[in-house]
Amino acid sequence: MSVTTLRYADTGAFSALLTDYLGQRPELQPYYHRFPKLEEFAAQLAEKKAAYSPEARQRLVSALRAQYAAQPAVHPAVQANLDLLAQETTFTITTGHQLNLLTGPLYFVYKIITAVKLSRQLKEHYPQYDFVPVYWMATEDHDFAEINHLHLFGKKYEWSATTTGGPVGRLALDGLEEELLSQLPAEVPTAFREAYTSSTSLAEATRKLTHSLFGELGLVALDGDDATLKQALVPVLEREIQEQASNRAVQATNAQLEAAGYKPQVYSRPLNLFFLTDAGKRERLEYDATQDCAQITVRNTAQCHSQDELLELARQHPEQFSPNVVLRPLYQELLLPNLCYIGGGAEVAYWFQLKQVFTDNQVPFPILLLRNSGLYIGKANAGKLRKLGLTAQDIFRPLPELKKQVGATLGQEEISLKEQQQALAVVFKEVADLAQRLDPTLVKTVAAEQQKTAGSLAGLEKRLSKAAEAKHETAYNQLTALKDKLFPEGQLQERLDNVLSIMINNPQFIQQLVAAFDPLALEFTVLEEE
Repeated sequence: MSVTTLRYADTGAFSALLTDYLGQRPELQPYYHRFPKLEEFAAQLAEKKAAYSPEARQRLVSALRAQYAAQPAVHPAVQANLDLLAQETTFTITTGHQLNLLTGPLYFVYKIITAVKLSRQLKEHYPQYDFVPVYWMATEDHDFAEINHLHLFGKKYEWSATTTGGPVGRLALDGLEEELLSQLPAEVPTAFREAYTSSTSLAEATRKLTHSLFGELGLVALDGDDATLKQALVPVLEREIQEQASNRAVQATNAQLEAAGYKPQVYSRPLNLFFLTDAGKRERLEYDATQDCAQITVRNTAQCHSQDELLELARQHPEQFSPNVVLRPLYQELLLPNLCYIGGGAEVAYWFQLKQVFTDNQVPFPILLLRNSGLYIGKANAGKLRKLGLTAQDIFRPLPELKKQVGATLGQEEISLKEQQQALAVVFKEVADLAQRLDPTLVKTVAAEQQKTAGSLAGLEKRLSKAAEAKHETAYNQLTALKDKLFPEGQLQERLDNVLSIMINNPQFIQQLVAAFDPLALEFTVLEEE
């Protein structure tokens, strides 16, 4: 396995905000706490240790042990990390993601490997502490359309659940085996199927699958849709219901980001909360200023609740409230002894909008780390790349540029009639000057003839270029196919392809990722089979 890296900016696939963050532009300093460097974790450790109470740790460990009690067999590495979390010298490195079917796009796996690898690096640098990689299961999300499919070997597999609109983690798996699992290629490892066929909910299945894939690496999965854990959210719920403070904080930050030339990633609402109904739906809480109450839609009927009613409900049954994208990160950091959050580019961007929300609630803001991104080039495709005279870094360039490079390698003559066009312009300039002296009415006629002739010459240039390309048509077709394979639908491989597209032919892929990724290097990784 050959491993090379390149700057994120050189891939052309990441936003200016993200590349500016990685470049530590001073304009972005107000929106994050500490930059992801090994030496910065010393202060982060001290701050989180002072803020994270023994009661919070006890609540977390108790809930995790209860959640893992349903796991048929807990891997010794996971059990060891669950025990370590009870110690005040143990901290977490967290990533979060939706409950995509069979892990969804590759970047889900890349997030988790980044968390695992960073935990190991921190242990080497700070041996007096322990670090546990945590996967925050986004069980309370309700956008079913974002998680009900996967792409494998160029085909889209999709599931249509009978009941949607509630927290996806609670979804029953009715119809999944018939619609999707039974349609998968026979080579799919058994663990991917059994995680779902042996489970009653999507959350249970996702925990089993991630445990199967990453259990030996000590990954701990946490489900925040938990009545015990929601007790920690009560002070946040009270503040949100009484003051709607998070919206004011985010709106102020958004204005600052926009003034600096950056577009905010997420939209904040007056009440950044959802309500989990008895019918299993996740309904938005909307403040109604005309009636001075909050509206909860239940069975398509809006019910108005006074502030006092909502406060009482929040104190007695916080498990019925669900934080949206603005408050979910705060909930996560309240629960965990967390030092660093690992996310994709869009996630890092929206965390920038939230720093004041953390300050207002006196919760330490974590270090923000962009997850490792990668491109995997299998042995066959690596051979094609070398045959075309290209490197792994070259393949990120636009196809027209690559065609020129390959053409030059193959000895294709570059066709350009630019000099002839310039010479033609000189000739027509002389003719136009002559017409001006003899009969000015003919100047327009000369100009028209010049335009016609230049157009004819341009047409000849295109025909000659096509003739030159035809000599190497096979190579160009191979190049186009390779570009499409490595960048499906014109986007990064990691954003569409499923891990099974690699693991079926390369069972050691996850171990190779652990060896290849260097989270704090902040570079894009290319893994090329030799």
